[in-house]
Amino acid sequence: MADIHALTRELHIRNDHKIVMMVADGLGGLPVEPGGPTELEAAKTPNLDALARRGVLGNSIPVLPGITPGSGPGHLGLFGYDPIRYVIGRGALEATGIGFHLHDHDVAVRCNFCTLDEQGNIVDRRAGRIPTEESTQLVEKLRSIQIPGVEVFVEPVKEHRCVVVFRAPGLGDRVADTDPQETGVPPLEPVGEDEASRKTAEVAAEFLRQARQILADQPKANFLTMRGFAEKPKLPSYEEVYGLKAAAIAVYPMYKGLAKLVGMEILGPVATLEEQIALLEEVYNDYDFFFVHFKYTDSTGEDGNFAAKVEKIEAFDAVFPRIEKLSPKVLIVTGDHSTPSYLRSHSWHPVPTLLVSDCCRPDGCEAFSEREALQGGLGHFEAKYLMSLALANAGRLGKYGA
Repeated sequence: MADIHALTRELHIRNDHKIVMMVADGLGGLPVEPGGPTELEAAKTPNLDALARRGVLGNSIPVLPGITPGSGPGHLGLFGYDPIRYVIGRGALEATGIGFHLHDHDVAVRCNFCTLDEQGNIVDRRAGRIPTEESTQLVEKLRSIQIPGVEVFVEPVKEHRCVVVFRAPGLGDRVADTDPQETGVPPLEPVGEDEASRKTAEVAAEFLRQARQILADQPKANFLTMRGFAEKPKLPSYEEVYGLKAAAIAVYPMYKGLAKLVGMEILGPVATLEEQIALLEEVYNDYDFFFVHFKYTDSTGEDGNFAAKVEKIEAFDAVFPRIEKLSPKVLIVTGDHSTPSYLRSHSWHPVPTLLVSDCCRPDGCEAFSEREALQGGLGHFEAKYLMSLALANAGRLGKYGA
């Protein structure tokens, strides 16, 4: 299989043309009844529709047809990194995103506070999305956990999320998640696939045993689940493979972490979409590439709230006149995966994707939607090729061969 980065390293050209990638997390959706609209089709998006008439549409496949991606693989694909080749656990993304410096002997784990009933079954996988202030206090309690021969770090992230890092020689990260991804059942036990990972699983089990005692009197967050056991990853940077000085403007730590791992500079802090766009305007002359992440199209989809996802899409649409005033050479609008409110989860469905530049080939599409994207000139394509399309439209790729 061809290595796209080998080509972009060889062919990239430096110029002053800007690329802006706007990512609405979990953008793609489904109708809730036969023949009905998706969330994107139900939303009033006059600005995105106008851009669709100028640009070219298509459907990006985050990993491979039929494969449902996590947020890590979904974003890696958008950034042009083959998500099959580059596998990054969620724990490493969360830890890096909050500024935790991972060592070579670390295993990081993304944790969710959850609610257990008296029988030990999960009744809420996110503990009611407790506020960050509350989860930070619980993290302080969990820092009292001690495990012989292992350094344990517990750090707050946002809302119901936290990060646990185990530091000791000989740990592995091939440990199964303890989140069963459903309610009405107990959390799973950590299970390691090899000798080093079995050692990690034993450490994780002891951590969870002590955590259950510490959190027992909490009304909501009385336990936690573990996801994405991960060692420190190594990826080539945007500067290396694309010749781009890149910046990320995101609210949630995980997405900051992924951007940082591919060499983007993390800008902020920001707390709202308004603040993100204001920061983009402020620093626009300082970078070549901007990744702007909008989370709430995903969380509303996971909550199964069709109407709320429509509202978030409309809020996302409202900022585009300000972005257009910056006149980026290339503007991309897409998502890392689909999160239909009908399914209440990530899904395998391709993601509507829009590319606008002064040298793209308009395809006659009239609106930014799933149905229109099916007719678009980009067709169905793997997300890992989006960056090479962006570079080409920005005049940042030279000719291959004589």
